[in-house]
Amino acid sequence: MFELQVADAVATVTMARAPVNAMNDAWVAGFHELLDGLETRDDWSVLRVRSGLKLFSGGADLKQYGANFDKSVDEQAAAGMGYQKLFSRIEGLPRVTLAEIKGPALGGGLELALACDLRIASEEAKLCLPEVKLGLMPGAGGTQRLPRLVGPAVALKMILSGEPVSGGEALGLGLVQWAVPLALFDERADAIVRQFAALPPHAAQAAKAAVRVAFDRSRDGYAVETDCVKQCLAHPRTRELVGAFLARSSSR
Repeated sequence: MFELQVADAVATVTMARAPVNAMNDAWVAGFHELLDGLETRDDWSVLRVRSGLKLFSGGADLKQYGANFDKSVDEQAAAGMGYQKLFSRIEGLPRVTLAEIKGPALGGGLELALACDLRIASEEAKLCLPEVKLGLMPGAGGTQRLPRLVGPAVALKMILSGEPVSGGEALGLGLVQWAVPLALFDERADAIVRQFAALPPHAAQAAKAAVRVAFDRSRDGYAVETDCVKQCLAHPRTRELVGAFLARSSSR
C-alpha cells in the first residue's frame, strides 16, 4: 500500500495500491501508522508524497463506498471525517510537505495534495473534484482548503462543475506551485525536494507556524510571527549561519 524511504533529510512516501491508489479505512490507518513512525525520528525535514502508479490517486475506494452505502448517513459521513483527520494531521506537520502530482489526482487524491504545503504537477496531469456529479460533494477538506488557495469563485467553479483542470492550468490558478512537462517531472521534482531539504529545519518550521495563523482571526498573527522570529534568533544554527554571512559581507 505504501513504500517509505528516508534518506538525505527526505522522507519519501510512495503510494502503491494498484490500480489507482484508492483510499479506504485501511489506507487511512496505514498512513497514520507511517506518520506515527516518522514523528519519532529526527532524520528528515521534508515529507515527499508521491505515487508509484500512473495516477496520483483516484480518490475513495468504490468497493468500500458501495459496502457502506446502505448504512446510516452518520456512519457514512464518519468515513469522510477519517480522511479529514488524516489530512489535517499532514497539514499540521511542522516539517515541509510536498505532493508530487505526476498523474491524475481525483477527489480524495486531490484533497490529499491540498493538505500538503507544496504541490508540483505535470502539465498533463488532471486535477479534479468530481463528487457533485454523483449528487455528493468533497468531504475530506476540499471545500475548505481549495478556496484558500484559489479563492471562492474559482473553487466553486471547480467543485460545482466537477470538471478537471490540467497541471498547467492549475499553476495559473495558484492550485500548484510548479507545473512541468511530464518528461521532465522526476528531474524537476528531485531538484525541488533537494532545495527544501537543504533549509535549516527550525527556520522552515517557524515559518510554517507563522503562516498557518495568517487567516485565523482569533489569533494575533503578528505576535505569532514575532515569537517565531525569536525562536529562530535563539537557535544555534541561526547564529552560525548569520555569523558566517556577516563575516563574508565584511570581507568584501
